[in-house]
Amino acid sequence: MVLAQQLLKVTSSLIFDASLHLGTVVVILIIYRRDIAKIVEYLLKGDLKSEDTRLGLLLVVGTIPTMIIGLTFQRIFEASFYRLEVAALGFIVTGFILYLTKSRKGEKPLSFTDSILIGATQGVAILPGISRSGSTISVGIFRNVKAETAIKYSFLLSVPAIIGATIIETKDFHIVSLPLILIGVLSSMIVGYVSCKILIRLIKNQNFHRFAYYCWAVGTIALMTALLEIAP
Repeated sequence: MVLAQQLLKVTSSLIFDASLHLGTVVVILIIYRRDIAKIVEYLLKGDLKSEDTRLGLLLVVGTIPTMIIGLTFQRIFEASFYRLEVAALGFIVTGFILYLTKSRKGEKPLSFTDSILIGATQGVAILPGISRSGSTISVGIFRNVKAETAIKYSFLLSVPAIIGATIIETKDFHIVSLPLILIGVLSSMIVGYVSCKILIRLIKNQNFHRFAYYCWAVGTIALMTALLEIAP
């Protein structure tokens, strides 16, 4: 979104940017609707022995560091969002993170320590250019968590974070018209659904690290563009 705004020479409000992520939330709710239904069902039953209940608790634990980091450094994140050089460096860093997952294969279940580390990573990933899903899934893979589990946890963990960020930014709702927000959400839903399906398939086929080349290329181009704009 930072790159698109730079390319189009426009500046959108944070509420509009947050609203676009709501489209992704809807996609996640659709893809993992059965898992979410089971989590809610077993939590309401109070069945603490169920794996679905455990996953629900892990999501709560992972959300806490995200919330702490997001609220503590909110002003820094907001200020950096419109800086192309920050996004460029974020892309390059993401590339290295993704590349390091090459040949890594885990089989262990998700632990509470894993959820805290992934949640903290999600908080840092608010910085532009740092891929939220890329970095959080990578941390799961680094921790030797099973790939399918890391994917599911990463996507589900984004739901409370995105909804929370959108609620916080509702104070700017008057800046963007409702039709524009609806168009943006619909677009993000369509692209988000296709992207999520492709991402899940690539990770399962152990091709996740290939995104690194894309990140390095985009990051390098964006950094060169930013430096040229800064240069007198």
